[in-house]
Amino acid sequence: MRIALGVAYRGTAYRGWQSQPDGRTVQDHLELALSQFADEPIRTLCAGRTDAGVHGLNQVVHFDTTRDREPFSWVRGVNRYLPADIAVQWSAQPPADFHARNHARGRRYAYVLLESAVRPALESGAVGWIFKPLSLEAMRDGAAQLLGEHDFSAFRAAECQAASPIKTLRTIDIGRRGAYWRFEFEANAFLHHMVRNLMGGLLAVGQGSRSPDWLGQVLAGRDRSLAAPTFAPDGLYFIGPRYDAELGLPERTAAMDWLP
Repeated sequence: MRIALGVAYRGTAYRGWQSQPDGRTVQDHLELALSQFADEPIRTLCAGRTDAGVHGLNQVVHFDTTRDREPFSWVRGVNRYLPADIAVQWSAQPPADFHARNHARGRRYAYVLLESAVRPALESGAVGWIFKPLSLEAMRDGAAQLLGEHDFSAFRAAECQAASPIKTLRTIDIGRRGAYWRFEFEANAFLHHMVRNLMGGLLAVGQGSRSPDWLGQVLAGRDRSLAAPTFAPDGLYFIGPRYDAELGLPERTAAMDWLP
């Protein structure tokens, strides 16, 4: 049978999502825990890979198994074998042809940023940091330049393996609570480092070193060398994918309520 799981993790200690030979990735730990609980080899496929240091709030995976277990058993049983910074949030049995990546209609990320004269301490690794004041109006004006279907080559990592740089960026929401900024991005799909590269550009605009129109010029130029440096992974969270409602898969987890 095919099983879907929602997984939350703090990515600070890991080399990203995707399995690597040294075993120091979220996927490696999850598959080991699943295999121990199911007492058979388990391989997973995820909705969206995350880089080293990036966190997940509702990473959706699917896998096939011969074990017939109740949904809550997959949650509690697998969590017994996982490290403290990775936890299964929910389990479901979707249609047999469900594909965590191909059935996703969109993907969402959030970036949490501390604006402070002093670097983060308790939240180190969980938030980005900037010490210069930011202009909300300028960043919103700059974000408007990026919305819609575009060639995002200027915001694409050199090692990106996506077949096409053309993506549809549906929303960029920017807000602030106290010293913490929250940026939310939703697109049909994202390129490698795309959100972190967009953050670098938005922060250059927010600090006043670039104009909002500059982001539109960078986008049109389709040249990565014209854009701002890639921003830190610390405050980046994969909120999760969006699926058709009839699949009945949760879009929220308790982990989402932690974000400012």
